Amino acid sequence: MECLLDRFLRYVRIDTQSDEKSPSLPTTSKQLDLSRMLEQECRELGLQDVSVDQHGIVMATIPGTVTHDAPMIVWNAHVDTSPEYSGTNVNPIVHNDYRGGDIVLPGDPSKVLKVSENPQLNNLMGKTVVTTDGTTLLGADDKAGLAIIMTAADRLLRDRSIPCGPVRVCFTVDEEVGRGIEGLDFAKLGGVCGYTLDSGGVGRIDTETFSADLAIVTVEGRNTHPSVGKGVMVNAVRILSDFISRLPRQNLSPETTDGRDGFMHPYQIQGGVSEASCRIILRDFETENLAKQKELIECIADGLRAVYPECRIKIETKKQYRNMRDGLHKEPRAIPKAIEAVRAAGIEPIMDIIRGGTDGAQMTERGLPTPNLSSGQYNPHSPLEWTCVEEMETAAAILVNLAVAWGKEHL
Repeated sequence: MECLLDRFLRYVRIDTQSDEKSPSLPTTSKQLDLSRMLEQECRELGLQDVSVDQHGIVMATIPGTVTHDAPMIVWNAHVDTSPEYSGTNVNPIVHNDYRGGDIVLPGDPSKVLKVSENPQLNNLMGKTVVTTDGTTLLGADDKAGLAIIMTAADRLLRDRSIPCGPVRVCFTVDEEVGRGIEGLDFAKLGGVCGYTLDSGGVGRIDTETFSADLAIVTVEGRNTHPSVGKGVMVNAVRILSDFISRLPRQNLSPETTDGRDGFMHPYQIQGGVSEASCRIILRDFETENLAKQKELIECIADGLRAVYPECRIKIETKKQYRNMRDGLHKEPRAIPKAIEAVRAAGIEPIMDIIRGGTDGAQMTERGLPTPNLSSGQYNPHSPLEWTCVEEMETAAAILVNLAVAWGKEHL
């Protein structure tokens, strides 16, 4: 476990935040720092066909050991971390032999990891928990996935007596801003199916994601000096505030929904009197419901146009990703093999859904069926983010089991 933990701590200390407003690929050049490190580590471990392209996408191959032609699968994790909270100067805190109770984060004692809000901690007595110091996110989303994949690759290459099929390793960039597969060469990648290591807890197999779109609402007003504003000023800030106040609160909001409920989430605002905008993520497990959410936004905008005829309200929507459920059937062995691998680790799999998305959703839409597996992460995108080393260790064992399970198959 020391090797896995060492890898993880090394990765999280590298700032790799992506930037959804950047047009470049990757959206931030600092992601390349980790991509190049991973490329070098893949070479040192002995993976074959190692490459990193200009976008920062790393690919490498773990050769199979079985004597017949077995199908090749793909393991994927992403190098970037969320732009929603600082990823600069991450100071991970390792809590060895966790004895229970709340954990006060030393960099900001007002940040407390509470057992009441994280009941999973009750199952981790004596385990190794890694948190932030309270001033940044941790980056377990998805550097836990990176460390797990590299550890599993290391084991398969050190012990060539393990009867495994070939595995293609793929580390992507910009997953957190919905651009994880831009520039990904699927012909070069190959594989009959993939597995993202980007889910919480241990033993989960996620077979559905949200379908997702982004709405950008822009209000154009008219600015003038407030001393002469009567009858002249059209305050875009006030009109946008009115717009946001009309979005559903008691339903269709992240604060009031769970399970299979969709939501509309305004998460960023900017601007001033002359122009103000907000970004709203639209989410639902049924893709057709996104159209209903867009209709609601347009209805709210129409109402405000009638109240404020001198303003202009523009709405732009962008497709992000679609429910992976719709394409997983193209490789019917993908989920049963994952179930077999989890059970081989002594765990009963938890079949689940993701109230979010992964690179796997877009990979599946592009024709590579890619369910999502646990990587031991909790509270992503937050200074209260944490992970458990033993759960990461179990995830690495599951990947080895997965390679063995696919090694039994023939092309």
